[in-house]
Amino acid sequence: MSTLQDCKLLSIPKIEDPRGNLSVIEHDVVPFEIKRVYYLYDVPAGAERGGHSHKEQQEFLIALSGSFDILLNDGKVEKTVTLNKPFEGLLISNGIWRELKNFSSGAVCLVVASAVFEEDDYIRTFDKFIHSKN
Repeated sequence: MSTLQDCKLLSIPKIEDPRGNLSVIEHDVVPFEIKRVYYLYDVPAGAERGGHSHKEQQEFLIALSGSFDILLNDGKVEKTVTLNKPFEGLLISNGIWRELKNFSSGAVCLVVASAVFEEDDYIRTFDKFIHSKN
């Protein structure tokens, strides 16, 4: 059973150059095989994303631009992590509820996932999530 201790901020290698920085996500950055990549952008002020948990899938979230908060809950403990650096990401293990909120103007959230989309892997209500923990 996953806990918030399984969710970690991980550094992404940053190659600095006067022409602009470059960061690379390869097999040694995330502890899973990458099966899907998607991104959130143009999130309206006050809107929230996420609001679910995964039974099996792990995710790695990065603020490519701007900032946003991620509320994490493992069924017992809750904490909020702010992402605002394109060379740092948050590893979210399976079995963790997440809500993304407080998107700054122009924020872009990149999500690197361990699985392709499968609706059966989602727990979409907090009550069902809590029930799955008992």
